[in-house]
Amino acid sequence: MLKIIRSAGLVTALLITLASAVVPQLALGQNQPSAPGAAPTAPAAAPAATAPAPAAGAQRATEVVDNPYGLQALWAGGDMVARITLAILVIMSIGSWYVIVTKVYEQAKMGAQARAAEKSFWTAPSVRQGTEGLKAGSPYRFIAESGLEAAGKHTGLLGNVDLNTWVTMSIQRAIDNVQSRTQDGLAFLATVGSTAPFVGLFGTVWGIYHALTAIGIAGQASIDKVAGPVGEALIMTALGLAVAVPAVLGYNWLIRRNKNAMDMVRGFGADLHAVLLSGPKAAAAAPARG
Repeated sequence: MLKIIRSAGLVTALLITLASAVVPQLALGQNQPSAPGAAPTAPAAAPAATAPAPAAGAQRATEVVDNPYGLQALWAGGDMVARITLAILVIMSIGSWYVIVTKVYEQAKMGAQARAAEKSFWTAPSVRQGTEGLKAGSPYRFIAESGLEAAGKHTGLLGNVDLNTWVTMSIQRAIDNVQSRTQDGLAFLATVGSTAPFVGLFGTVWGIYHALTAIGIAGQASIDKVAGPVGEALIMTALGLAVAVPAVLGYNWLIRRNKNAMDMVRGFGADLHAVLLSGPKAAAAAPARG
């Protein structure tokens, strides 16, 4: 009987030992990921249920939010002073670009006329024939006609003036007239370049004043109530600079091109003066005007 009890105790001890060794291993196996070839277990299905979440996040990231501020809001919400200021800036910009484009065209046309005069005028048998060969409206033809008229009308009281002095004065007067025409519109560019930033600054100050007044009346000083109206007002300063910069650059560029064109005109006038004072050419030109 004692042996049986001892055997039963040994068996019980062995079972307890085996249980204590097997149970931790089973628990560890449940926590480890399954093998690549094994079928997915039930808890692995949980991430699949939450798969659509990134798509919703991506959709929210691409959502477009309308900007309640900008030029349209500035025009719609601005008073009469703000609208007039904006209209003045627009007129200044349109006028500046019109002057720049037209002056570039006129200068290119004047350059073509200079090349034509250099090619045909000096090869003519007389000053009159060379003048008639120039295109009507050309500044070179205008200068040549002024020189011919001065050489042909050196009579009466004008006869008391030296011929050299009289012809020089007539040609110089014609050159000054041409130079005055080439400077048309440049004063507008200079005015826009110097005043447009201040017009834009005036619009900004006026807009900020009304924005702060409206905020004070509403009694709300949060960042969304302040940043929007003040940002709209600052657009006026940006527009003023956008109008002034092209005007200033265009003015300096056109001045440089006018200088090159007038150098060619003055050279033509000096050569014409020398030809008109020469004996044969002046004699051939003077009777034709008599």
